[in-house]
Amino acid sequence: MRSNGTTRTRRRRPLAALTGLLVTAGLALAGTTTAASAQTAPARTTAAPAASAPHATASPTAADPVGPRQGDFLSAFLYSVAKPTALPIGANDWSCKPGRTHPRPVVLVHGTFENRYANWAALSPTLKDAGYCVFALNYGGTRGPILATGDIAKSAGQLDTFVDRVRAATGADKVDLVGYSQGGMMPRYYIKNLGGAAKIDKLVAFVPTNHGTSLLGFGLLARLIPGADVVAGAVCPACEQQVVGSRFIKELNAGGETDPAVDYTVITTWYDEVVTPYSSAFLAPARNVTNETVQSHCLIDPITHLNITYDRTATRLALNALDPAHAQRPTC
Repeated sequence: MRSNGTTRTRRRRPLAALTGLLVTAGLALAGTTTAASAQTAPARTTAAPAASAPHATASPTAADPVGPRQGDFLSAFLYSVAKPTALPIGANDWSCKPGRTHPRPVVLVHGTFENRYANWAALSPTLKDAGYCVFALNYGGTRGPILATGDIAKSAGQLDTFVDRVRAATGADKVDLVGYSQGGMMPRYYIKNLGGAAKIDKLVAFVPTNHGTSLLGFGLLARLIPGADVVAGAVCPACEQQVVGSRFIKELNAGGETDPAVDYTVITTWYDEVVTPYSSAFLAPARNVTNETVQSHCLIDPITHLNITYDRTATRLALNALDPAHAQRPTC
């Protein structure tokens, strides 16, 4: 596999800085909006069996609403504030059986301070429309829209249970994982320590914290997501574990960063303001590793950490990684 040669540090451009300021301003204004005003689209419900895992969080039930497709993280997150167990369109159809074109189900793994709907309200329906069986879990918390703050090893155990449930329901031997931020790094613990290598074919990771990030990066992320600063200030073991130089990160990367049985794709952006430097998301070069930057395919794309799963170029890179035999050239 390839590394695209974009690992050297580049100066962030004025357009990206302006975009970050606009996002911050929009979130600040959104914080004054009532939860009811965020609910402009009717919700459907989906039936799903109760989770068998005793430690699973926000387990899907028959009452879980299916939220509308969203075009950006902020809109999706605000929807999840009032409906924290919301599912993105296309996710968790437990009757879905993979076909020959896409024989492996795709499991979506959200990031720190976030949830399955906030991160995947665009990609889940895109994958479903492409013919995949799609599943998404909430993990690393107990209730509310702000999740993935708990101990990462325990969260990996929740992922293990969820993957086994997906495999049992679909009859698939292996699944593919698509993760965002912590959700792109945490599966590597599952692969390395919990037997995940035998159950995973591909791991596609958007802006993963593979080598940790700074306290400044987490502080910014907490400020960008309404209410996350309160959670981070109270208790967030996952935050401490993802800081550069933490014992967790050192042990995760010791002895090799990847497993030869799994194909890894990292998708990041020059303008990642949370995982810094952006190149720290990349995995060590190997035949089964592909490191990508959005700007290698769309130079003028100013996408940042928070919205990358809603970015057209990044989405195409993920689709290509999942199905390289039918890859299409990414466009701006």
